[in-house]
Amino acid sequence: MYPPNGPAARLFLCGDVMTGRGVDQILPHPSDPRLHESVLRSALRYVELAERAHGAIPRRADYPYVWGDALDLLARERPAARIINLETSITASEDAAPKGINYRLHPANIAVLTAALVDCAVLANNHVLDWGRAGLTDTLDALGGAGIRAAGAGRALADAQAPAVIDVEGGRVLVFAFGAPDSGIAESWSAAPARPGVHRIADFSRDTVDRIALLVRAAKRANDVVIASVHWGGNWGYDIDASHRTFAHALIEQAAVDVVHGHSSHHPKAIEVHRGHPILYGCGDFLNDYEGIEPPDGFRDDLAVMYFPTLDLRTGTLRELEVVPLRIRRFRLERAPAADLGWLRDTLDRECGRFGHHVTPADDRLVLRWR
Repeated sequence: MYPPNGPAARLFLCGDVMTGRGVDQILPHPSDPRLHESVLRSALRYVELAERAHGAIPRRADYPYVWGDALDLLARERPAARIINLETSITASEDAAPKGINYRLHPANIAVLTAALVDCAVLANNHVLDWGRAGLTDTLDALGGAGIRAAGAGRALADAQAPAVIDVEGGRVLVFAFGAPDSGIAESWSAAPARPGVHRIADFSRDTVDRIALLVRAAKRANDVVIASVHWGGNWGYDIDASHRTFAHALIEQAAVDVVHGHSSHHPKAIEVHRGHPILYGCGDFLNDYEGIEPPDGFRDDLAVMYFPTLDLRTGTLRELEVVPLRIRRFRLERAPAADLGWLRDTLDRECGRFGHHVTPADDRLVLRWR
């Protein structure tokens, strides 16, 4: 599978996995469906909207159901590590944060994550404390009990800052995760030396890069690939914030980061390769319950993307990056038809073109071509 010039690791990365609310309602152990939103008061309404758009959805669905065709693709690609941004609290807590939208997966449904053999769940996002600090500790307990590593949140600051470590053949993958204020993460959600919370960065300054560099330097050793998973920016828009780009470049140049795994946008954004290292500025939603709700013009939040970078374990540089598009129908991932594949190809080629890169089709996937 890999080029013959030394050890390499093929990874699977994706954007936001939102298994709460409507998705949780179709699983074997749904949470109380009551919501605290201004328009919809029951999570079951999201199920109804999706059914109105695309047809009946099974209730008490088995856990592999939501992953659909992604499971066969993962089995075929055999990534050495599977890393998601889990934008859902895993808890039965009723202590809803007063923020309007609160995502919750019932702990008895944790098998929905193990069904996809998830290795690492990134938690440094603006939904992991939707049900308070008790909800966060419940989430950590559920993931730990299922053998899934957590990154970007913990029972104390040191835990939130520590990388998730995934052993791969010939080396390791280290996942550091942090969330930025411009993604909606409140300062009060920050972890402290004796307080659970997320690894929240205050800004994208040189001081922040220096602090991350110290964390990476303390953990990284030969044949380690370092991923910086960052929740940043708003939900819509293709423009790349100048501060994000400067920050990503600095993480690569000064903090020895090999992959910048960006998320928060509901749709895929541009990919840049900087000094041989990939920057995914926005991976888009991978699982959501938005069917039946129209996105803004020019955007597709129903197209989910599987990112498969192959990295040289000696240098951390990118050898290959393939993108496999799927679409969400009936709360299930299915292969994207040709028209959707073409739409995503044109969109990503346009956005990656600003960096001198191109995206070309290859069977059921897209391949990044960089300078």
